[in-house]
Amino acid sequence: MNQENTSIFKNRTFMLLLLAGIFAVTGFSMFLTTTSWYVIRTLGMPEMLGLVLIVSTVPRLVMMIYGGVLADNYKKSTIMFGTNIAQAVLLALITLFIFTDFMTLGWFLLFSGLFGMLDAFFGPASTSLIPKIVERPQLQKANAYFQGVDQISFLIGPVLAGLIMEFGSVTLSFFTAFILVALSAIFVFPPLIREGPVENTIKQTPMQNFSEGFNYVRQSNFLKIGIIVLVSLNFFVFGTLHIAVPILTDLYGGTPINLSIMEMSLSLGLLVGTVVLGNYYIRRKGRMALYGLLATLVLYIIFSFIESLTVLPVLLFLIGLAMASVFIPFFTAAQQITENRMMGRVMSLIFLAMNGFDPIAYAIVGIMTSAGISIQSVLLGFGVIGLIIGLIILWKAKGFQKLET
Repeated sequence: MNQENTSIFKNRTFMLLLLAGIFAVTGFSMFLTTTSWYVIRTLGMPEMLGLVLIVSTVPRLVMMIYGGVLADNYKKSTIMFGTNIAQAVLLALITLFIFTDFMTLGWFLLFSGLFGMLDAFFGPASTSLIPKIVERPQLQKANAYFQGVDQISFLIGPVLAGLIMEFGSVTLSFFTAFILVALSAIFVFPPLIREGPVENTIKQTPMQNFSEGFNYVRQSNFLKIGIIVLVSLNFFVFGTLHIAVPILTDLYGGTPINLSIMEMSLSLGLLVGTVVLGNYYIRRKGRMALYGLLATLVLYIIFSFIESLTVLPVLLFLIGLAMASVFIPFFTAAQQITENRMMGRVMSLIFLAMNGFDPIAYAIVGIMTSAGISIQSVLLGFGVIGLIIGLIILWKAKGFQKLET
């Protein structure tokens, strides 16, 4: 039977990986949301929230590079399973310490740093495993579902955590995150995953491995341009929306229901985008990613002018739809042109580009709004600068647009 016509959902190994990703990402985003609320309300230390979030996210970004090195040198299923088990243990300890009133800020910083650091290993390993378990004609469809579900899970986690804390407790929210991460470990239990042998058999030091991966990306014009596109998307749009959506909801007199609608609209746009791209083959993936970036930025600029809580969710849906057309084509093309032995390191650098600039965006938006600049003006500035960069890429990067896979 033609592999391209066979449903991706009949691929047992891919489905196990997809389910593991859903539970792992939802658990991680629940952890971040519950952490914020715990520090502000339970510990009564809102001034320490920035430190806790930095401790939770920065080590994760730093270790992503090493996570790619491990993914190329060891079984990816073993890495994911070990990561989930270690994170589940940490979440169980956090739950126990809070339940027994033994938790202190020092312990919480330690647990948060370790949890975030471990999360750096799951992403590169799971993404670089996809080309090993999915036939080449189905790579785009596999990435559409996997990356789309990943983004949606990261947005659903905070909503789930908020509901549990509203009707239950912080302890119950952490315990739920523990259950989700433990379930993720079950789905990536190595004997269940049909993974081929490790491709990279060259013995090198971790630094040599990283240098080889960095040089590999540096020598590929397509990968370099694609990473710039991803950085532009996440820094100018995705990172700022995390802060802007709750601020705008409050500014326009909204309620928590309005906030939920706004956040779920973005998720729904991502979901629809993944379904559409999962069933439509894109030959020139670089061109699609670049056009998707430009469309996202234009919608984002329009978003900065709108003052209606009825219209804003519609724009967020369209933004989510456009965002899906950026990262899915690029991820697929990157997997198709990258050697298997380099896949983990390349994916880790791409993940770093996707996530590494979010904290910087948070900080800049926070500083500008604290200085009295309206959030609408901040969004407009980010959107215009991002659009200029996108147009420069459109003008200069002809080869990125013409590459066919």
